[in-house]
Amino acid sequence: MYFLWYLLIGLVAGWLANLIVKGSGSGLLVNLVVGVIGGLLGGWIFSWFGWIPVGTLGSLLTSIAGAVILLWIVSLINHKKNA
Repeated sequence: MYFLWYLLIGLVAGWLANLIVKGSGSGLLVNLVVGVIGGLLGGWIFSWFGWIPVGTLGSLLTSIAGAVILLWIVSLINHKKNA
């Protein structure tokens, strides 16, 4: 059951991160992947500062932060490729 909860949080985080960075969603599967990878990235970055997300809201905010960072890195890489 927790696995489904993590997928749902990842989906919401990916969708919100896409809205923040791009202004529109990128589809269900892409949002899910971005959110889940963003959650891992956000947890890893937050652990550097000693911050530990607590509860659903903490996990969601961590996932959103990680997903926004992930999309920002991907956009930098794509921008350099196209230049």
